[in-house]
Amino acid sequence: MFDNDDWLNKHREEVIDPAREIVDPHHHLWRKSHPVIRYDLEELWSDTVDGHNVTQTIFMECGSSYREDGPEHLKPIGETEYIAEAAARSAAAPGKATIAGFVGHTDLRYPIDTLNDVLDAHVEASKGLFRGIRHAGPFDKASEGFRIKPRDPEGLYKDEDFRRGVEHLGSRGFTYETWNYHTQILDFADLAAAVPGTTMILDHFGTPLGVGPYAGTHKANFGKWKEDIAAVAENPNVFAKLGGLAMPDNGFGWDTRDTPATSDEVVEAHAPYYHHMIDCFGADRCMFESNFPVDRLSLSYRVYWNAMKKIAADYSELEQQAMFSRVARQVYRIDPPGT
Repeated sequence: MFDNDDWLNKHREEVIDPAREIVDPHHHLWRKSHPVIRYDLEELWSDTVDGHNVTQTIFMECGSSYREDGPEHLKPIGETEYIAEAAARSAAAPGKATIAGFVGHTDLRYPIDTLNDVLDAHVEASKGLFRGIRHAGPFDKASEGFRIKPRDPEGLYKDEDFRRGVEHLGSRGFTYETWNYHTQILDFADLAAAVPGTTMILDHFGTPLGVGPYAGTHKANFGKWKEDIAAVAENPNVFAKLGGLAMPDNGFGWDTRDTPATSDEVVEAHAPYYHHMIDCFGADRCMFESNFPVDRLSLSYRVYWNAMKKIAADYSELEQQAMFSRVARQVYRIDPPGT
């Protein structure tokens, strides 16, 4: 699925600001034995060493390497075990980015006793890397045409059992993370207001859709998206990840072209989304995210970070440091390398 190096190499750019330190707070991995997807630690390294100074990363749950037997609620621990192993390998590899934290998965609607069993298992299996849970809430009745299918039912954010689980995460010092579609942003804002004691991270700009019935609607929907994002930002417990707009379901079409996107094209198409998020949240609540390898379907890792550096040039040095590394370390409680 991600074996597209030849296509990505049709466009190469010089690296901008190569010394700037980057903590990439959002990537996925799948074992080499996966029947469809090819993106294990070596593939991640091939991207992170491609010119930019990426020193640390955060793995984001993606349903990878679940246990095939045992209790249903503990099957996601297989992913944790896999990433703990990958993180240990990364820590032992000089000059490579280290996986410094892990966000796992569980169903937050479980009874508290069951939920605690899962959280405790994540903590133990992660060998100190577990930071929180992503139980994402995307739902749309038109999702038949989407490349990434939603996993949960309509109205998840309003479910009382779910809200209790999100609240419990905060009581234990863990983060709650999600992604959803742009039609659900206000529902997420309502969840954030209802559970103010839990640190929350919204991924991918709330995913402004551009396929299926939403094809060609970016300009028409942009004003409403801006209003909804501003409503989310009113909740001080929410942080924003800035990335993921190159996913095919966003509908910019780069994944279907003969050549991948350039950083200038990314800036032209996406900069208004980035600047609005930063205006609403402030740099101290924003972090750039690659969302690789999913966004790799549209652009290279080098191009993505070049585009981020072009967008970030409008901000002060302290603000740039926040968005490229400091906020990720704060939210995911990780120390800089060598400390």
